[in-house]
Amino acid sequence: MDNERKTKKKKERQLPEKKTALPLEEEDIEDLFSEKEVKKIRQSLLQWYDKNQRELPWRERSESDKEEEKEKRAYGVWVSEVMLQQTRVQTVIDYYNRWMTKWPTIHHLAKASLEEVNEMWAGLGYYRRARFLLEGAKMIVAEGDGFPNTVSDLRKVPGIGNYTAGAIASIAFKEVVPVVDGNVIRVLARLKAISANPKDTSTVKNFWKLATQLVDSCRPGDFNQSLMELGAVICTPLNPNCTSCPVSDKCQAYSMSKRDNSVLVTSYPMKVLKARQRHDVSAACVVEILGGNDESERTQPDGVFILVKRRDEGLLAGLWEFPSIILDGETDITTRREAAECFLKKSFNLDPRNNCSIILREDVGEFVHIFSHIRLKVHVELLVLCIKGGMDKWVEKQDKGTLSWKCVDGGTLASMGLTSGVRKVYTMVQKFKQKRLTTSSIPERKRTNTKRLRCS
Repeated sequence: MDNERKTKKKKERQLPEKKTALPLEEEDIEDLFSEKEVKKIRQSLLQWYDKNQRELPWRERSESDKEEEKEKRAYGVWVSEVMLQQTRVQTVIDYYNRWMTKWPTIHHLAKASLEEVNEMWAGLGYYRRARFLLEGAKMIVAEGDGFPNTVSDLRKVPGIGNYTAGAIASIAFKEVVPVVDGNVIRVLARLKAISANPKDTSTVKNFWKLATQLVDSCRPGDFNQSLMELGAVICTPLNPNCTSCPVSDKCQAYSMSKRDNSVLVTSYPMKVLKARQRHDVSAACVVEILGGNDESERTQPDGVFILVKRRDEGLLAGLWEFPSIILDGETDITTRREAAECFLKKSFNLDPRNNCSIILREDVGEFVHIFSHIRLKVHVELLVLCIKGGMDKWVEKQDKGTLSWKCVDGGTLASMGLTSGVRKVYTMVQKFKQKRLTTSSIPERKRTNTKRLRCS
């Protein structure tokens, strides 16, 4: 009897906990779509997508259901999704086509070097994405188990997050999983009139719940693409074309805006203030070394340029640039030159007072280069040098140290895959040299024109 009474009391103590759990579950259910809404949204979006989807190279399908064809498509989806992060579709198309021509399968990519990959990626920005693609390809090929075909396995690959894993798994392998990116968040926020901070962790979880509920079990890949496509071409951030939207009749934000003109569809999701940009200042010194031992003996009108490889971690990791120094705020030309001289002497043993002579030294100009979180002001200087004793002896004396660098001629430099910032620097230098060459020949041209006028 005592045991029965104890068991009864224990059950009574548990009852309140069960009762308090029910309202929370009901509240969660109310936040989701109804079965009728889910069916209508799936049907409307897929019909619209079948008629209106953009023709993009990574959407090409193979009729074959062979495993190697699935893996090839998975690889294409992976490359495209990584390239599309923070980058416009029209920009990505050319990069994607060139990439797939050079490395048509993941096995081809796995044999590439980081330098080759960076050169192919040059101009797309966010170079860390390219490094992760290469590392992921090498890992998948090395393991020898084929291309991962589920979200859980894809998440183990470097650089593949929830969104990319969902895109690959649903599009290439038809796993019934959702995707949530900026476009999807915008569509869902307007469909459900969710005004919460889209960056908040709990809000993001709710968007994943909604996307999970909506994804079509028969055509998960097509449905996910239809949702992303809708956000990209119809449900845009500033000027959504609600009258052409296939699911506007299910959109709470649109319904509210029709009832009250003061309510804007574009208010959903709420605008989040961007983090304050860091303002950096740097000096880029384009060092051109002419052949010969001094100015009178130089053997070529154009010399070679010093390029420095950035560290393997951090911003623009592993990429080539001209010797550059981050400055402590705005500085005058004297301070910048002193900083450049100190860097060149320490890193390359280039000392105008000792082992080289300055042929030309000019401030070429400045420009601002914007990264996602950094506003970088770059002061550009051209420094043309001749090495005393010749380049060969200078190279032999160099201490390899930890700094990776090399000398390249102008032709090689022009064909290299350099970042847009480095290209801006080189373009400024080339324009300066061309202008200087043109200016030096003006007097002769004037005399020629004068003679012609007299003859006429």
